[in-house]
Amino acid sequence: MKNNVINFTKYFIILITCIGIQMGCQSCEKNDDGTVIPPPVVKPVNVDFYLTKADQSVLFTKQQTGISSYVENSLPTINVMSNVAYQEIDGFGYSLTGGSALHINKMSSSARANLLKELFKTDGNNIGVSYLRISIGASDLDAAPFSYNDLPAGETDVNMDKFSISEDQKNLIPVLKEILAINPAIKIMGSPWSPPTWMKTNQNSKGGSLKPEYYDAYAKYFVKYVQAMASEGITIDAITVQNEPLHPGNNPSLLMEAADQAIFVKNHLGPAFETNGIATKIIIYDHNADRTDYPISILNDLDAKKYIDGSAFHLYAGNINDLSKVNTAHPDKNLYFTEQWVGANENFEDNLKWHTRELIIGATRNWCKTVLEWNLAADSNLEPHTDGGCTECLGALTIDGNNVTKNVAYYIIAHASKFVRPGSKRINSNNISELPNVAFKTPNGAIVVIVLNNTGVQKTFNINAENEPITTTLDAGAVGTYIW
Repeated sequence: MKNNVINFTKYFIILITCIGIQMGCQSCEKNDDGTVIPPPVVKPVNVDFYLTKADQSVLFTKQQTGISSYVENSLPTINVMSNVAYQEIDGFGYSLTGGSALHINKMSSSARANLLKELFKTDGNNIGVSYLRISIGASDLDAAPFSYNDLPAGETDVNMDKFSISEDQKNLIPVLKEILAINPAIKIMGSPWSPPTWMKTNQNSKGGSLKPEYYDAYAKYFVKYVQAMASEGITIDAITVQNEPLHPGNNPSLLMEAADQAIFVKNHLGPAFETNGIATKIIIYDHNADRTDYPISILNDLDAKKYIDGSAFHLYAGNINDLSKVNTAHPDKNLYFTEQWVGANENFEDNLKWHTRELIIGATRNWCKTVLEWNLAADSNLEPHTDGGCTECLGALTIDGNNVTKNVAYYIIAHASKFVRPGSKRINSNNISELPNVAFKTPNGAIVVIVLNNTGVQKTFNINAENEPITTTLDAGAVGTYIW
């Protein structure tokens, strides 16, 4: 009965409107007999629409308006073809740095529980982060460099008898356990910034190279790490061999040329994982898109390739489209996008547009299974960081005590993580320069389309998906996620 009343009311309004138009509208389209042609009845659409505007007036909010059922027009159209599928998605998320874990762990138990629920659950307004990257030992966003086998000068420990993850047990591991209680299926990647200094040519946390005589010991270090985390109930799904191996100027850091990484993987790390029954994926490179020759050269070595799951990338240099060169050369190996920072002095609008276009859309259109922004959290002083570490890395969250401020990287990831769940597959859609976009089909059959208005003016356009085409509008620089 209720629906009948609603329908009657709707058509009554249309009838009255048309009568009013006939009486007073001089410019409306009319039939040959002079009667006004009624406007088309716009059908309700069964499509959800989440929006973030560049001016921050709307921040990842479900919209009640802004889309309508398609009526024939000449507007730009994004055509989605769900029968043409590409790579499977592992997830979207952040690096949970030591500093991020420190700030989260210092919150009150209730404030921390509320924050982690918002980050890692998918219901309500929660954003469903599904992938985390953590550092193996310290990153530059810890208070000071450390490894799991730090020794006095002159000492060595090739059997890893003194290996310990005690530093991680202070903040990182407690926070990870709370996250896993919320989402036991979340995937975790570990990346080292530096081996223990006694293994290095310069005996320093910054720079230097891994001494060949310690390749076996360092492989054992990785084995011990995966096993130690497993004993805490934390599965390390994947490791990268070295964070930014061509950037030895950070603190901590390590220079590892491609030829050396190939030798380490094929003769030491790969066999050590195999011998110890370690199922953790080995991922190479983990640096910028301008040096695709680095991972390709390693994968060309068949003895190394057999141990490798894929390659990881950042975008501080190079072009995101170059990642497809690695897929073309080795289509049987996976690609991951693992890091991009947001500078504290950069503006929201520019970052929303660039990161959405280049990473959420660009990286996935170029075969990446993950998109990870850099540090999850820092405080308002952008701390902690090592001496020589990043002093301008803005967290996705700014945490001061129990006070949390959401920054641009929070919204960038939310537009994908909440709806493009692990196991989703990227599907075909035509790319339009003014409306960069990417489409996915989720494990439960939903279609998700993420669109950026890459212009300085409002754009109205169509999305043709799942036999329910729509027309929608995005303001300049805005991002929309549409879910069928």
